Amino acid sequence: MNLSPAAAPYPAFLTEFFPAPATTLAESMLLPGREPDELAWQSRWFAGDFGREFLTTSGERLTIIDFGWWNHGAGPDFRDCAITIAGETRRGSIELDRDARDWDLHGHSSNPAYRDTVVHLQLGQHTSGEWFTRTDDHRLVPQVRLDLAAAMGSFSDSPPAPARPGRCLHIFRQIGMEKTLGILEAAARYRIERKAARLQRTATIHGRDQMLFQAVADALGYSRNRLPLTVLSQRLPLRTLTARPADAEALLFGVSGFLTNDSFNHADEETRTWLRSLWDQWWRYRDTYAPGLPRLPLKWNLTGTRPLNHPQRRIATLHLLVRHWPTFRRLLQPENFQEKALHTFAGGLHHPYWDRHYTLHALPSAKPMALLGSTRLAEIMANVCYPLLIPEDASFWKAYQKIPAPGDNEKSRRAALRLFAGHPDLTQLTGKLWQQQALLQIYEDFCLADESDCASCPMPGQAAAQ
Repeated sequence: MNLSPAAAPYPAFLTEFFPAPATTLAESMLLPGREPDELAWQSRWFAGDFGREFLTTSGERLTIIDFGWWNHGAGPDFRDCAITIAGETRRGSIELDRDARDWDLHGHSSNPAYRDTVVHLQLGQHTSGEWFTRTDDHRLVPQVRLDLAAAMGSFSDSPPAPARPGRCLHIFRQIGMEKTLGILEAAARYRIERKAARLQRTATIHGRDQMLFQAVADALGYSRNRLPLTVLSQRLPLRTLTARPADAEALLFGVSGFLTNDSFNHADEETRTWLRSLWDQWWRYRDTYAPGLPRLPLKWNLTGTRPLNHPQRRIATLHLLVRHWPTFRRLLQPENFQEKALHTFAGGLHHPYWDRHYTLHALPSAKPMALLGSTRLAEIMANVCYPLLIPEDASFWKAYQKIPAPGDNEKSRRAALRLFAGHPDLTQLTGKLWQQQALLQIYEDFCLADESDCASCPMPGQAAAQ
């Protein structure tokens, strides 16, 4: 399947606003201006967002042939990897550290578990001078310093910003509805291309099914839990779960850290019964996958999360998608895709426990609740379905333009206020999903990138000149 982005018919004056997406760009759950934690960097690396071609610190060309698997326990971060360097293929482990000195500071140089390391990745935030990576048998390990500047520029989720009108407010009214919609369409097409490029990178490295699995997990994560859900899908690849269908649910809840002895405390009888069924399966995997083993455990954000968006319900939804994966995968094929069929599929996802529970500690609900509601489904369509479909068949763009905007996106509301506050035709500019996506792209590329409080932003002047 060719996922290469189709050429976008941008108006000529917009090419300086939205250039062709580079393959190094990546959507992410991280916040610009904040230093991401090491787990987030590992997730970006494993998804292929840094690429696979590098120069070592000694100037040798190095290619990642196989990204291996993410190690859950002690030892290097990624196992059974394959690289080529100086015309030679090598197999072994890959370790990622913030600083070159961490290799020694963490004791890796004297630990036999790191003896097979073939690449030492470094974020390089604090490194000065030259540091060497040697194993306990005194073998020199090639070092690769990742391009942090490019990667930080790709972390696109916007932090809270002043929710006040900007200079574009008057410009967009001056240029009229047609040109304003043209700018929005260019931004939306550019965003689709970026998403398609990232999906292609992940599919090339891990295969199409795993790419879909990770992308759906990311979309299910909502704004607060995208990183841990994505990492969960990377630590438990789809092939692992589909090979163990009877244990998949227990694995997901166990690795997530939600299946512990403490889970039984204060639980009602129904919850205890369900947890016991999972625990009877989980104990066989606990020594391999126990959440206390990873050096970088998953961290769930439960503060301010709506009950329906609780990560425990998202994990339950992810399990149901694994259970029905052949059907779900078939629905996303261009020749089979229909929004109505996808909504019917989502409406048919049921779980005997989670249909009526918000969390493991909540009282049961009087009425059943959808596990995959319309808002999350819109996220999946925006971030997975249409970025896959539109490059394959440009006619899907018209269908994409008809999808209503979901109503609970705080970032898009901020962007709309910044650009269109008080506009007499606001619903025509913000009422569709593609328009919401366009607003997010403009907000990220211009509003958040501008440090002059709107005074020096190029968007108003260039738009007004058209």
